[in-house]
Amino acid sequence: MRFGVEEEFFVVDPAGRGVVPRAGAVVAHARKALGCRIVGEDTEFQVESRTRPCATAAELARQIGEGRSCLASAAAEHGLAIVASGTPVVGDAIPSPVPHGPRQELGRESVRGLLHEYNLCAVHVHVEMPDSEQAVLMSNHLRPHLPALIALTANSPYWAERDTGYASWRTLLWSRWPVAGPPPYFRSAAHYAGLVTTLREAGALIDERTVYWDIRPSSHHPTLEIRAADIPMTTAESAAYAALVRALAVSLLPAVERGDPGPVLEPELMRLAYWRAARDGATGAGVDVRTGGVVPASKAARRLLETARPGLEEHGDLDRVTGWLRRLGEIGDGARRQRRQSRQSRGAAGRGGLHAVVDHLIEETEKGAFT
Repeated sequence: MRFGVEEEFFVVDPAGRGVVPRAGAVVAHARKALGCRIVGEDTEFQVESRTRPCATAAELARQIGEGRSCLASAAAEHGLAIVASGTPVVGDAIPSPVPHGPRQELGRESVRGLLHEYNLCAVHVHVEMPDSEQAVLMSNHLRPHLPALIALTANSPYWAERDTGYASWRTLLWSRWPVAGPPPYFRSAAHYAGLVTTLREAGALIDERTVYWDIRPSSHHPTLEIRAADIPMTTAESAAYAALVRALAVSLLPAVERGDPGPVLEPELMRLAYWRAARDGATGAGVDVRTGGVVPASKAARRLLETARPGLEEHGDLDRVTGWLRRLGEIGDGARRQRRQSRQSRGAAGRGGLHAVVDHLIEETEKGAFT
């Protein structure tokens, strides 16, 4: 099963540390090296790097690093930098600088004020699926694991110079959209298609590209796209997270191939588990979506690892992922590291602490390992 990722980044001014609407210049420069693997995003604060389909996590990590390095170099040519954070740390981020065009005008008419706070960066993992029926069944089987994936990748504690108190504020902001967050339970590919048609007729969608559920069948690739995670701070984390997602799909595939429709979950428990994962991240506690019980995030991570173990062993990724999870237990998720950097800086009580966070993010975004 091949897989690939899309990574979103903020463009920042390294002097003032704030986000700046200069994505177009960075994309144009970076495309000279990586072509269509570099694209613009939904706001002029953001750029995106894409990998090609990969068979191994090692190749995926190489391409992730290549994309980050290319974007960082292109940004530097314009006196700018890129950062991997789920939300802006510093800068005047409201309203979002959304480009103008036919689709964007339809979006403004549809979701209106939601576009004012559209500055969110994620990593999206694509895993190959043989057909749409298996894709929607796989979505059902992956749904219970989404809160744990959110907790492990939490990297958005700040929003426009304020500490939100959450580990993944991006998750909370995103949940306000009409077609975002955990996907529904799908009975079949026809059920999925019918629901998308209903949503579009009701004005909640412009087209299938604006289906923003945290799992969705791709509208233009033979893949299932898993979209739940904040953008990880480093290349190593992004590659390990993608390897874990691919391994989950590989491990769950036998049940999907048998036609097992997957577990039916209470929507209220999914919502609760999302909220707790977004609040506490990888070092707090989470909610078991099957029982409603509160469990340590570390225990949820171990359960996730055991579910994914067959796929990890099949592709030789067990050491990569266990090493990542062990390191998270030692130094914390991205949100905790952002806050630690702020506290350790001389100006932690004010803006200077957040400047130190951005400086750290600039450095870490291009790094291979995470510290």
